[in-house]
Amino acid sequence: MTFGRTLFSQIMDFVPWTSFDRIVSRYGGDIRVRSLRCSEQFRIMTFAQMTYRESLRDIEECLGAQPSKLYGMGLREPVARSTLADANERRDWRIWADIAAVLIRRARKVYVDDDIGLDLANTVYALDSTTIDLCLSLFPWADFRSTKAAVKMHTLLDLRGPIPSFIHVSDGKMGDALALDLITPEAGAIYVMDRGYVDFARLHSLHQAGAFFVTRAKINMKYHRVYSRPVDKSTGLGADQSIALDGFYTRRNYPEHLRRVHFCDPETGKRLAFLTNNFMLPALTIAALYKQRWQVELFFKWIKQHLRIRHFFGTSENAVKTQIWTAVCFYVLAAIITKELALDTSLSTFLQILSVHSFEKIQLFRAFQDVDDDNDDAPPYNQLNLFDT
Repeated sequence: MTFGRTLFSQIMDFVPWTSFDRIVSRYGGDIRVRSLRCSEQFRIMTFAQMTYRESLRDIEECLGAQPSKLYGMGLREPVARSTLADANERRDWRIWADIAAVLIRRARKVYVDDDIGLDLANTVYALDSTTIDLCLSLFPWADFRSTKAAVKMHTLLDLRGPIPSFIHVSDGKMGDALALDLITPEAGAIYVMDRGYVDFARLHSLHQAGAFFVTRAKINMKYHRVYSRPVDKSTGLGADQSIALDGFYTRRNYPEHLRRVHFCDPETGKRLAFLTNNFMLPALTIAALYKQRWQVELFFKWIKQHLRIRHFFGTSENAVKTQIWTAVCFYVLAAIITKELALDTSLSTFLQILSVHSFEKIQLFRAFQDVDDDNDDAPPYNQLNLFDT
């Protein structure tokens, strides 16, 4: 029964609380805790993401304005910003990372049959990172440059969804190629990356694991052509070659042949050279796969616009990672709900409606009926039109 329950409470029903309690016990998150248990901290941080709260004071005042609704939200008492700040500071951020991993596994099962627009049976991943800028004086542990601090969010995105299958939060100095050491290659999967990941020793490890990669060749790469395949130049293809790398260390790191596909984008006129270890797919499919890499850029842009990961509630490393991982949990949770309820609305519209109706007692699926994503000038849901006659 959802009658009489707030929208926020219904959203929390999708959290796997049995797995949640097991993870909390693993890290001892609720040991000697009296006032704010892990489940309450998670609900509050999710509420902050859902309603676009910008600070601890903002969270405290917003929840304090609805004291009669707190019990229905799973909160035993009003939340003090100092208590929440202490929990974010001290409670192990790995709790939220493990909960995100559980939600990600569930989301990938839900989106497993989604089509990415290419006739491929392989799972396709896009690997990239984004930098989240910080103030050096407030976040000295996140040293990046002489006058700037930052953290990096390394993300492996399953293009069906898109759902992040792997995330690693590091300081801003960590090189992109090092992220390849942190992922477990999946045999038969295709990993699409930009030139920052061209490290031939690491790419060869992917190859030996039975995985495929598609990336761009660096301008100064030394190689010689072994064989050329015929191409239809009217499609934008310039060359489809088997190559061998030159140079003592390069050849030692990747001793096998690679495939080089040269392509001229008919829309922009930009000339691109792709490298891959897949010799079976058509050359145009290789170019189309690299174009799909843009999905991870859109993912980064989306989460920075819609999630609270640019202004942080605390300055310690633990507090920052706690906020990032709870934001990831909320994103994946929202993706699961929209898919499982078959809601005919975009994820951004879904979050906007949640932000203004989180305290309302309405059935979840009814809140998203008759929503027009294309009409940005439409009045908010359930609001009367002042100019109706």
